[in-house]
Amino acid sequence: MHTSSHTVLYDLDGLIEAGLPLDREPYECLVTAVLAWTGEDTLTTRDLEQIALQLTGGHVRVVASDVRRRADQSPKDSGLKALADVVLREAEGRLSTTIEGTVHCVQNRGRLVRALYERLDRLEAALTPERVAPSSG
Repeated sequence: MHTSSHTVLYDLDGLIEAGLPLDREPYECLVTAVLAWTGEDTLTTRDLEQIALQLTGGHVRVVASDVRRRADQSPKDSGLKALADVVLREAEGRLSTTIEGTVHCVQNRGRLVRALYERLDRLEAALTPERVAPSSG
């Protein structure tokens, strides 16, 4: 007898995620803290590995997917699209490297998160129709 009331969805194209807002604040706070480190901290290697995983887990892949989706909506000859492609290639490269339990590794992951958010914001701003101020007259 089948009693499960759950449905499994396969969203290979990320269409469900595309409609959900990102919970950016905790990640932005973590990136700010990580990038403010000036030297080796008292954190253990394992702590640093966990922070790197937190920064670049599934969330970064969702942000990268959003950047790709927005870039694909831009004109092919757009400078914004070209810059997004550069950031996404860099993201792929950084995400393919092994996580190390070092401050340097964690800060590189933090820079990646920041770069993806910056690119996403610029693409969204460019794709949002500018509001025209009402003319008085």
